[in-house]
Amino acid sequence: MNQNFDIIIVGGGAAGFFTAINIVEKNPKLKVAILERGAEVLNKVRISGGGRCNVTHACFEPNELVKFYPRGEKELRGPFHQFCSGDTIEWFEKHGVELKIEADGRMFPVSNSSQTIIDCFLKAKQKLGIAVLTGQSVQSIFKKENTWKIETQSENYLAEKLILATGSNPKVWEMLQTFGHAVVSPVPSLFTFNIKDSRIKELPGVAAQVTVKVKDTKLTSTGPLLITHWGMSGPAILKLSAWGARILHDKNYQFTIFVNWLNDEDTADVEKKLKELKQEHAKKSVSKKSPFELTNRLWESLVLASGIEVETKWADLSKIQLQNLANQLTNGTFQVNGKSTFKEEFVTAGGIDLKEINFKTMESKLHENLYFAGEIVNIDAITGGFNFQNAWTSGFILANNI
Repeated sequence: MNQNFDIIIVGGGAAGFFTAINIVEKNPKLKVAILERGAEVLNKVRISGGGRCNVTHACFEPNELVKFYPRGEKELRGPFHQFCSGDTIEWFEKHGVELKIEADGRMFPVSNSSQTIIDCFLKAKQKLGIAVLTGQSVQSIFKKENTWKIETQSENYLAEKLILATGSNPKVWEMLQTFGHAVVSPVPSLFTFNIKDSRIKELPGVAAQVTVKVKDTKLTSTGPLLITHWGMSGPAILKLSAWGARILHDKNYQFTIFVNWLNDEDTADVEKKLKELKQEHAKKSVSKKSPFELTNRLWESLVLASGIEVETKWADLSKIQLQNLANQLTNGTFQVNGKSTFKEEFVTAGGIDLKEINFKTMESKLHENLYFAGEIVNIDAITGGFNFQNAWTSGFILANNI
């Protein structure tokens, strides 16, 4: 037997719930159902931000906000002018959830618990009478005249409008390809670099403010870098992995990076500074204390890598040693051999081709009454609440249009 609804949303995650709630708040007469393949809804919300849920980012200017999206920058400009981070804060406040800004701009519920966001959504769903049907894995989708027919392993559903909010779900992407939609194949984004190198081997936990470049590409990134047991991580590396998701995938994650440990200082300028230090600190040993904003451990490691013995005094440095040291500080070459990803923070680059979506409505340009919300489309962001903001914005625009 068929179950009838006005609107069916496939995917019980952040985008699916936000879309459903906004639709029914604007039009209480509509009969809306969310189909979720798992036994539980909002799982990614629960674990996001270390269990605190990084709801959005305190960047309130649409033209600035789009710069955090390696894919989707151009397309999101219009949508963000309709619903931006400030609107997200207001929306959650209206629904009883107060958000706070942390030093790095990330925004969390004041409660510091993702459960607050989940409870907010579940309460709204209850109040609005939205049906949430779990354990419903979609097997096929048909369109007959003006009706969508969705078959799960146990039920058939009919609806006038179909919204897909399934995130990075390859099975749904395959179904959409049979409807003529192009899918940009998914590759990992936001990963850390595996590097085995004697210079950093003993330094896990050490951080520095750096500029990193990938050899033979235009990829470059500035920010904190963290040395780990397996190589390098931190915002500078994660940003590079996001912007370089396709390029680094094509290189099979084997490539060379240049690290400027002094952020953006020029090699020649650093060499000049080192010569001055040679005069000033003639009698002191080079490796003991870092004269730059680097930890002493990292400084010592780079000194040794420049061919300077532990007890060497500044006065005894040769011209070649000074050049080597300037180079290690501003242009260290490291071989990357593979990547590591964190399962729960996993983000993919890929999804429905953005050219096939009307960003004023989030409707498919190929099929009437077929809509998309969240990460199912080829949009992704760096960490910091930006992926959720895309979910809220696409859900809001969609609901407005419906």
